[in-house]
Parts: sequence; structure tokens; C-alpha cells
Amino acid sequence: MKKTMTSNRTAFAGLFSAIVASLCCITPVLALLSGTAGVASTFSWVEPYRPILVGLTVLILGFAWYQKLKPRPQDIDCACDDDKPKFIQSKKFLFLVTIFAGITLAFPYYSHLFYPNSNVEKQIVYVSESNVSEVNYSIEGMTCAGCEAHIENEVNKLEGILEVDANYETSKAFIKFDNSKVNTNEIEAAVGKTGYKIIE
Repeated sequence: MKKTMTSNRTAFAGLFSAIVASLCCITPVLALLSGTAGVASTFSWVEPYRPILVGLTVLILGFAWYQKLKPRPQDIDCACDDDKPKFIQSKKFLFLVTIFAGITLAFPYYSHLFYPNSNVEKQIVYVSESNVSEVNYSIEGMTCAGCEAHIENEVNKLEGILEVDANYETSKAFIKFDNSKVNTNEIEAAVGKTGYKIIE
């Protein structure tokens, strides 16, 4: 019984480290869903520690599986081994925790799917080529495709935006807009609403 409790604690520790490892990418999606865009970059500081947390998750869950699968010593006098373990103490539960941890760790690779593709849906007609302007911003705090999608989604809400392309790998955002309908101050304010910071 003690071994099972230790295995459960280990499984929950693995799940917790998986969630912490992906907080930098889960937070922007939660911010979008809750309508609190400004908290999107709150956990971007976790990103540099992500490889360590991913490794820690794998080690912890590996240890939990080792504890669950290693042969148990036979105690002849103990009748407690005949009792069926509760679901939370079973291999099925540990399997579900492992799958959920894997999905959580992979979140940065599919988080952008939670955002509408506003570049495709938005159709803008502008009067003159002379009104078209472009800006490139360096943005601090982007850590995954979800961060890119969060910025693109917020900027695309402005009237007169023709194209937005944010890239977390380069920490840049390229924005093409109709300067007769929107200006750079409004664009910068929209980026600021997401919680990410434009670097001067």
C-alpha cells in the first residue's frame, strides 16, 4: 500500500512538472478563452527552463512506472494483496496521467490551433497603394506558436490591418496596414494588450 501511495505521488509530481513546463504556452490560450489578453506573457520566464522541466517530467514518470511494474515481494501472512487496487492506484490511472502529461508537454506545438486564422478570414479593400505601410517590431516574451497566434489575433482585430506575421523564433512581428485607417500607436497598443512587450 505504501508503495502504491508513493507511486501515485510520483505520478502527480510528473504531471505537475509537465504542466509547469508548458505554462508559457498554456497561459496565452487561457487568456484568449477568458478574455484577459494582458496576462498572456505572464509565464514566459518559464521558457528557458522548459528543457529541464521536460527532462524532469520524463524522469519522474519513468520512476513512477518503474515502481508500478517492479515485482512486489511476496508476503505470505498478508491478505491485503488480494484486494483489488482502487482506480487511482492502478496502472490504467498511471497510463492516463502519462498520456495527459505527454499532451501537455506537446502543447506548444499545437497551441496555435486554438486561435482563429484571421489572416484568411479578413478581407480588406484599400483605396491606394500609397496608403499601405509596413512595420517590423521586435517583441519580447514570445515562446511558441501560441504566442505568435495571440499577437496576430489581437492585431487583426484592428480595422485596416492587411497582414500580420509574428515569429517567436526571431522575436519579430511584421505588420502591413492601411495608414488611412490605423496608425502605429494603435498597433503598438494592440500588441501591448497581449502582455508582450515591443522592444525599442
